[in-house]
Amino acid sequence: QVQLVESGGGLVQAGGSLRLSCAVSEGTFSSYGMGWFRQAPGKEREFVAAISSSGTSTHYADSVKGRFTTSRDNTKNTVYLQMNSLEPGDSAIYYCAAATSVSRWLYNEYDYWGQGTQVTVSS
Repeated sequence: QVQLVESGGGLVQAGGSLRLSCAVSEGTFSSYGMGWFRQAPGKEREFVAAISSSGTSTHYADSVKGRFTTSRDNTKNTVYLQMNSLEPGDSAIYYCAAATSVSRWLYNEYDYWGQGTQVTVSS
């Protein structure tokens, strides 16, 4: 089974930055498309960002475009989410996810999920 572990969350003031990491084990990381999602209390889970297995293609939700950047290091089996210019509306639990085929990644369907890491942005 593929295991994903997020880290890097915390408390930050508005305008600050955080970098989340997601370490992947027990799978062929270099073949997985990856995604980032977040969920705030009382709200549905929403898409944040995605990156292809090679790292050559990325996609972002409009709400984070220009502020967040996702990248990956296939030699370390790790995907990153750099979050800049954070806003209180970014507060949520952030999850990384893995898609085990290109088709599923393209359709935003993920097979494995991490446990999440809390991001809190104060005003």
